[in-house]
Amino acid sequence: MVIFPLFVFVAGLLMIVFFSEKLVEATVGTSVGFGISTFLISVIVIGFDPENLGLGAVASYEGVTGIAVGTIIGSAMVAVALALGITALFAPMEFKEVPMQIPLVTVAAVVLFGLLSFDGQLSRFDGIILLLAYCTAVWYLIYLARRGLDVQPTGEAAEAVEEGTNLSQWQSIIMLAGSLVAIIVGSEWIVWASRELMDGFELSDTLFGITIVALLVSIEEVARELPAALKGRPEIAFGNVVGSVLAFFLCNAGVIAIIRPVPISFEVFSFYLPLSLAAVLFVAFLMIQKSIPRWGGMVLVLVYLLFFIRGYLW
Repeated sequence: MVIFPLFVFVAGLLMIVFFSEKLVEATVGTSVGFGISTFLISVIVIGFDPENLGLGAVASYEGVTGIAVGTIIGSAMVAVALALGITALFAPMEFKEVPMQIPLVTVAAVVLFGLLSFDGQLSRFDGIILLLAYCTAVWYLIYLARRGLDVQPTGEAAEAVEEGTNLSQWQSIIMLAGSLVAIIVGSEWIVWASRELMDGFELSDTLFGITIVALLVSIEEVARELPAALKGRPEIAFGNVVGSVLAFFLCNAGVIAIIRPVPISFEVFSFYLPLSLAAVLFVAFLMIQKSIPRWGGMVLVLVYLLFFIRGYLW
């Protein structure tokens, strides 16, 4: 019977999505209270998915490595290929100025992840390197912002800042702690239900985690990127992509590997990771051209469809 595990899976998913929004609000409130720049908020908070980190950390601790890897690579592909692709289809994006350093930072993040995965495992030491790289990337973005290469928060980012300022520092900290606990509980439910569903449908944890779980947990990326582009603020959509790539491939991967070393299967290293790098490189190329046209969005959506269905066809 898969009905009860499916119910638990949905309940856990709803819990982490709901409390991830509360966590974002609490994080923004804390950030504003301590005077952190809005650019840092837009990249780290708006582009950061706490539900993926919580789910990946729990999956790593429980030894379900396929789901842990899925929250890194699969979720990144939702943000980079699916969400940005759909956004470009509905609202092609033009940019007045695009500092080349920013898209190249995202490429460097994926390349570093790939290099550390080359031996077939992300060790705890690799996790430390990834976390240090994340901090370095954030510092570099702040450095660029101080030179005037900033991403001004509008749309969803501006609304998030306004919500955050309604909370005191203590309210933000309490909400932050409570949301983290709820996300961990919901993640435990999803990991347990995923095991039962994988057994029922005879799917590998890598295939299930890198496609179904990643898509369901990260589908909100579309809601983050599309409205900003439709409002004429494509830099917010791209800011979400930058934040997502850095968070998934550096921060989340680092935390997951520190909790428990993560084996990287040949399937992941030979197909899923190269396709992810290709998608990030393609987006970087478009951004250097200062445009993400409708045809570019179509290419990104097709790349995601290939990424998603490949494991079910071969």
